[in-house]
Amino acid sequence: MGDKANAHPGAAGRATAADHPASVRNVVLVGHSGSGKTTLVEALALTAGAVNRAGRVEDGGTVSDYDEIEHRQQRSVQLSLVPVEWDGIKVNLLDTPGYADFVGELRAGLRAADAALFVVSASDGVDGSTRMVWEECAAVGMPRAIVVTHLEAARADYEEMTRICADAFGGDDPDAVLPLYLPLHGPQAPDGHAPVTGLIGLLSQKLFDYSSGERKDSDPGEDQLPEIEEARNRLIEGIIAESEDETLMDRYLGGEQVDVKTLIEDLERAVARGTFFPVLAAAPAADGARQGLGTVEVLELITRGFPTPLERQAPAVTTVDGKPRELKLCDPDGPLVAEVVKTASDPYVGRISMVRVFSGTLRPDQTVHVSGHGLEDRGHEDHDVDERIGALSAPFGKQQRTLSHAIAGDLACVAKLSRAETGDTLSAKDDPLLMEPWQMPDPLLPLAIQAHSKADEDKLSQGLSRLVAEDPTMRLEQNQATHQVVLWALGEAHADVALERLRSRYGVQVDVVPHKVSLRETFASGSAGRGRHVKQSGGHGQYAICEIEVEPLPGGSGIEFVDKVVGGAVPRQFIPSVEKGVRAQAAKGVAAGHPLVDIRVTLLDGKAHSVDSSDAAFQTAGALALREAAADVKIHLLEPVAEVSVLVGDEYVGAVMSDLSGRRGRVLGTEQTSGGRTVIKAEVPEIEIGRYAIDLRSMSHGTARFSRRYARHEPMPQQIAERIREEARAAS
Repeated sequence: MGDKANAHPGAAGRATAADHPASVRNVVLVGHSGSGKTTLVEALALTAGAVNRAGRVEDGGTVSDYDEIEHRQQRSVQLSLVPVEWDGIKVNLLDTPGYADFVGELRAGLRAADAALFVVSASDGVDGSTRMVWEECAAVGMPRAIVVTHLEAARADYEEMTRICADAFGGDDPDAVLPLYLPLHGPQAPDGHAPVTGLIGLLSQKLFDYSSGERKDSDPGEDQLPEIEEARNRLIEGIIAESEDETLMDRYLGGEQVDVKTLIEDLERAVARGTFFPVLAAAPAADGARQGLGTVEVLELITRGFPTPLERQAPAVTTVDGKPRELKLCDPDGPLVAEVVKTASDPYVGRISMVRVFSGTLRPDQTVHVSGHGLEDRGHEDHDVDERIGALSAPFGKQQRTLSHAIAGDLACVAKLSRAETGDTLSAKDDPLLMEPWQMPDPLLPLAIQAHSKADEDKLSQGLSRLVAEDPTMRLEQNQATHQVVLWALGEAHADVALERLRSRYGVQVDVVPHKVSLRETFASGSAGRGRHVKQSGGHGQYAICEIEVEPLPGGSGIEFVDKVVGGAVPRQFIPSVEKGVRAQAAKGVAAGHPLVDIRVTLLDGKAHSVDSSDAAFQTAGALALREAAADVKIHLLEPVAEVSVLVGDEYVGAVMSDLSGRRGRVLGTEQTSGGRTVIKAEVPEIEIGRYAIDLRSMSHGTARFSRRYARHEPMPQQIAERIREEARAAS
């Protein structure tokens, strides 16, 4: 940790600058919306002395609520960073949104952190989405702990919640999820509710009383020790089961008293390894108090039990041309490798990039190489540019406190990186490197938009490009088939925030219009047509006649043009003109204005005039011939069909399969996976799944996921096709 003079956030406008990775902890807070993550961050910051009693940074601005949209919506919609100091350790607290639409911000927080605090409400329990994130963390071995909040709620039951957490998170070993403390209740209120005023440490057998607003410890009374004996013994056995000393359990069961110091050391090692997951309790400070209940205990766990950045293997690194590159673990003197985990726009200082440094040391005014690869399908072009680092800072609400440097393992905000986007790698300009991108969810909710006015149209392109640069979970599509600008989002709330940012940050007002899928047309059977374009209006006339035959082809064949003219009925120079006219008409459609595909057009015969025939005349004749052929035959309207894969809990399989059938879907099969879940594979018309991201979330209470990919176009049912044709005729 840097010197103590710079550690205090009010000191000369400077923030803590860590001088060694061992003195940094990066912790992400995870939990469902309303579980109390942001409140806990503010309580921890207050206890650590980073903010004043009002929960604000000393020179103004809230700890984490610096986005105007968050003020209006009264919920977190983005990842925020709050650095605090405790016991000489710099703790970077990463507060994530709990709402499912902002899971991209959560994934960014997981990437930047080395450990996770799962925040659960004592009155609400553990939801399915939180369980799924726990499994993600387990898959990569990320150390975790659980903090129970909302102890003041009438329905709060801490003991019951610890059992729920053990069931939800313990898997095959519920004894790996155990409380370190039990609540200490104050006098019973008239309504029968006894408020939690402190905690009882199961290992230390100490009472920690917060009722005065300051943590005070004391020894329990003789009558209180039996109350904690069962929980204490279970905790000790759980810790010993994770001990590296294989003889300890036998000695303990044989009656030997294990030293508390040994137990704490084993506990800290097990937490850091990600094999033991302690449960703690916390609550914000009461009015006039400085320390919230349990905040000291949480900070002690973070600084003593959670791993340092030195214990985390960095994601895979390559050169920009793809050659693997080995790096020494979290070396401040190594080659620079940092990653942009979040991009935001500030109305005063411009673009701000939140950066996690994995190797080397980042300094102000240094020129770095910016590499962005692998997100082409999201509307992000690959790029390799050199940029100059602006000021380094640490955020405190709306304020940015200057940092002198950011070493490997630390997090910092970088100003004025105009080209860097979320997910980009920063490295030395003479040694450019690229980090493997982290996994991000696919945006599956389409939002078709158009500029509200001419003035908005001029700014729309730049506003959208900035929006997707900040948020790689959005995808921008310029659909050539439907001529729509489509912004793909994760859900309605995600889309609403995007539109609000377009308006408030970039001054672009847009209108949302119905999203169109790319329909096509084809001939149901063979047909023939004659195109006659003969006009005389003074001077050169127009003369072209052609006869064609049309036959359907298998899906995906496109349009074939075959020349079978004999005897020069259509001069050779005009045959390409006929083809051009046919293809131009096919692009416009022949029934409902959708492109015509999968046909073979054969030119059989025609007539020409030595003076009045021309390229333009035969183009027109070719188009007329195709329209006449279409008039005498049934035209199929083709719709895109998607191959959909749904991962859903077994209890929702029936409902999901029934819903897919109601969307004209064909279930192809199911497959059992781990964790009591099933993968359902189906083919569903794309027109039926425009809002499936929203509907599936509602159906499965937020626990299901799905992916989709285009399979093919196939004929649409006649009654639906006729309705679309009627709508097209009415619109024209």
